[in-house]
Parts: sequence; C-alpha cells; structure tokens
Amino acid sequence: MLDFTDNALSAKRITLQERTLLVLALLFVALNRITLMLVQQRSWMSLWPLAIWIVCAVGMHLALDVTLPQRDPLILPVVMLLAGWGLTLVARLAPAFATRQAIWLIISAATGTLITTLPPNLRLLQRYRYTWLLVGIVLLAATLVFGVNPSGGETAPRLWLGFADAYFQPSEVLKILLVIFLASYLADKGDIISSSQIKLFRLRLPSLHYLAPLLLMWGFCIILLVMQRDLGAASLFFLIFLAMLYVATEDPSYPLIGLLMLIVAGAIGYRLFGVVRLRVDTWWNPWADPDNRAFQIVQSLLAVAAGGIFGQGVGQGAPTYIPVVHSDFVFAAIAEEWGLLGTIGAVLSIAVIVMRALHIALDNDRRPFRSLLAAGIGLMIGFQSLLIMGGVLKLVPLTGITLPFVSYGGSSLLSSFVMIGLLLRLSDPESQINSWPRRAAPVPELSS
Repeated sequence: MLDFTDNALSAKRITLQERTLLVLALLFVALNRITLMLVQQRSWMSLWPLAIWIVCAVGMHLALDVTLPQRDPLILPVVMLLAGWGLTLVARLAPAFATRQAIWLIISAATGTLITTLPPNLRLLQRYRYTWLLVGIVLLAATLVFGVNPSGGETAPRLWLGFADAYFQPSEVLKILLVIFLASYLADKGDIISSSQIKLFRLRLPSLHYLAPLLLMWGFCIILLVMQRDLGAASLFFLIFLAMLYVATEDPSYPLIGLLMLIVAGAIGYRLFGVVRLRVDTWWNPWADPDNRAFQIVQSLLAVAAGGIFGQGVGQGAPTYIPVVHSDFVFAAIAEEWGLLGTIGAVLSIAVIVMRALHIALDNDRRPFRSLLAAGIGLMIGFQSLLIMGGVLKLVPLTGITLPFVSYGGSSLLSSFVMIGLLLRLSDPESQINSWPRRAAPVPELSS
C-alpha cells in the first residue's frame, strides 16, 4: 500500500510539473501568435492554429497521465514549445503552408501518443530489427523509381513518395529504423565487437566477423542516399552510426577512424559530385559569388547579423529574402526576428531534449537495448539540429536537413514525434522495472 501511495504522489507531482511548464509554453506561443496577427493585420480567426496547438498539447498531456504516469515531465513541454514556435514561423514565412503544417501537427501528436502505448519491453522493435530496417531501405529505394519533388523542379532531387496531394520522405522513416536497428544489434553484439579486435601495426581494429552485418546494412542506407543526392541525411546517418558504436563499445578509436573516413569521403565527393563541390565552395568563401550560388548563405548571414541581441520582432524582419527559409533556414529567421536571445532559447530547448534522452539512457543501463535506443534518439535529434544550425551560421557546409519540430515539413515533424513517443515510453520507471528479467529464486541446499 505504501508503494502505491508513493507512486500516486509521484504521478501527481509529475503531472503538476508538466502542466506548469505547458502553461509557460502556451504563454510564449500565444504571445508570439497574437503579435504576428496584429503585425499582419489579420482577424482573430487567424488564431485557429493556436487552438489546434492547445488541443494537441492538452490531449497528449491527458493521455500520458493514463499511459505513462511516471514519465519525464520536461520532454513534452519543450517539444510542444518548439512545435508551437514552428507553427508561428510557418505562418510568418510561408502562410500558404500553415494549414498543412497544423494538420501534420495533429497527425504527429496522435502518432506520438500512440507510440507511448507500446509494450514496455519493446521486444517487437528489438526482435525484428532486420525486418524493420529492410522496410525502410525498400521505401528509400522506391524513391529512385517513383520519387517526386513537390516543388516541381526538373533538376531537384526526387526525395519524396506521394499520393494525391500528400508527400513524405522515406529517409525520415529510415532515420528512426536505423536507430532501432543499431540499438538492437549493438545491444546483442557490442561487448563482442569491443572484445574481438585485431591489431594492425599500432591500431586496434574490430573483427569484421561481427561488424560486417552492421556495415552491410548501414552501407546500403548510405549508398541509396548518395545516389539520391541526399547528402545531408547521409552525413547524419554516418555521424549517428559512429556515435552509437562509440556508446556501445566505449572505444574512441571508432569515431577517430570514422572521422578520417569522412574526410577522405568528403575529398572524393568534392571531386566527383557537383553538389558537394558547390556546398563546400559556398561554405569556404560565400562572398565570392553572393548573388548567385552563395545567395542563400549570404542572405542567412545578413539575417543573423540584423537580428542583434533582441531581434527585429515577430513579423518585423525580412527573412523571406532567403530562399526556402521556412524549411532549411528557419534558424536564420529565428535569429533575425528573435535575436540572440531567441537562438539561445532554441539551442537550449534542443539541448534539454538531448540531455533528458541521455539521462533516460543512464536510467536504463540494465537494459542495453533500451539504453542505446534512448541515447540514439537523443543523439539523432542533437546531430540533426547541430548540422542545420551550423550550416545556417556557416560553421559547417550546408546539409539541407530540417530543424526538428520547427521547420516546415510533415515527414520531419512526424518522425520527430515518433522518436519523442519512444523516448517518453523509455522514461517511465515502471516500464523499466517491469521489463527487467526476473531472477530465479535460489534453490535451498539439502542438509546431509
């Protein structure tokens, strides 16, 4: 009875904490949305996306009280803060897409909530790792034949599969499935990979006997992404592969060798692929061609500089000069209209999600698959955010991926909420305890 009472009190405390943080997120989202309405001189009816955001936030909060009463109370408020911020940005930067983004938020929130109802042990994900990954690879390969580009460009990469007026990127699905596959495989073989090493001169290399299946499946993903010219996703997959391999084996030689391979691959790609050469050249010196090839990054840097510390104000800047600002360069729009304080807020929000994911991974240290899955989700969100924010600020070559929860894009928003649903599922301590294997009771010795 005492345990039940303690759990009930803990659940009430978590509910109160999450509800308080959601109210703070609501104040931020509502204030910005109303300000944008006044700047654009729209009617009060234009606030309907805010109503959708409130329904999604309240609906997920109430559902999680039932399904995961002991969940992490920080994750949902931060995610909904970013998602609401993204709705405001889409309405500001690309008003024609605001309705579609709001619909995708409903779908994503409902899917993320459904994910939290999965069985606590997640055996369905762990046991059929090859099946899940093959499904993702087949979907990705289908874009080579049936792929389209919603923008209608003749030379633009066809990275989407679509039906009627709905499109999705298979690479977003594969992103989740790759993390699940790596977590499952490394949970089973991580200790063996780290112990079965061969020496080459002074280097300690892993035995290919156990690493080959991992390299084979990962290699298929990278080859398909390179064939599609989706180099941003390929870079992201490479980084997450190295990071999870290091987390599983705790051997720093893997990321060091991987980074050397990345440099060599980048040099080869610079010679062979025009798109790689373009991105590297515009990153190295965008001012050599600011009106043509480097127009995007130059306008992005000007927008960041114009923002200053406090920003121009919602709807007061000119971020729409940047091509595709609502997707690839949404971080530049934040810098211009919310200033340095806004960019710090966005970075800290992403950092909170990553840190909570790593904390959940540590809490699941007795279950390697669950621990690696939580770490992989956090690292995926973190690396994706760093790549696109670094590209916008000219710290790294531009990759063309989205900022999680904020950028326009239904596929990105849906995959991000699926990962958050898994993270919330893993954060529940009751499911952690229930998923641990029970030890058999010791058999008493018979006295002679």
